[in-house]
Amino acid sequence: MTSIVYDGTYEGWLTAIFAIYDHKLTDVAFSRSEASTGSLFGRTHSVTTDEVKAERVLIGLRKRLSEEGMTRLYKTFLSDLDRPDDVMWSFVSHVFASAQNVEEDYAHPAVWAVKQAAKRVQREAHRMEAFVRFKLTSDQLYYALIEPDCDVLGLICPHFESRYADQRWLIYDAKRRYGIYYDLEKATTVTLGVQDGRTNRSGLVAEISDEGEAFYQELWRRYFKSVTIDARKNKRLQLQHMPKRYWKYLTEKMP
Repeated sequence: MTSIVYDGTYEGWLTAIFAIYDHKLTDVAFSRSEASTGSLFGRTHSVTTDEVKAERVLIGLRKRLSEEGMTRLYKTFLSDLDRPDDVMWSFVSHVFASAQNVEEDYAHPAVWAVKQAAKRVQREAHRMEAFVRFKLTSDQLYYALIEPDCDVLGLICPHFESRYADQRWLIYDAKRRYGIYYDLEKATTVTLGVQDGRTNRSGLVAEISDEGEAFYQELWRRYFKSVTIDARKNKRLQLQHMPKRYWKYLTEKMP
């Protein structure tokens, strides 16, 4: 078996697909460089991301897939599937081996897996758009910490750019340790020294918070409590729409 090692980016994965066909490789498995430990009995093929080669693969895929099919493939890359790279390769090899569009061929396991993964990622993106809770710092920066199951920051960024275009904000994915910062003009990717979301509970948050932030958080919690009708509580339904794993960063769920 050949272990295809790339840099963990979508463009890197596309470059790896180009390398597989260019070198006529078979029986391959993918490894993102930071997690790669090599193969004991196989060989390793390292790939350097090449935008031109990646674009050539994209052009070939666009000829065989609809826009929805292309979107599903990309969302699978963002998913929390076990070894999504290999699932995507199985899907792509099926696409290139077929004369017709196969994105609705759900009898093929990779086609079905890609569809389900894309659906999961889209659902997680919608939830993040609803569950992000901003806090205000003393320098008037709105920030929010999240830990989504899937890597959805890039998908939810346009929503917040449009909705909060008149204020600076930062949404940080504590699970993947990078964030999106909007400076009133454009959104950029940033990395910070935040690990495992612990900053949300530390004294640092209190130090950087605006003086009125605690007051407004308390107002929100009181409002949330006041509109709750005890007789109509349905905890099972609430957990269905707002799973408990999201409560960690929800103002109304904090003590």
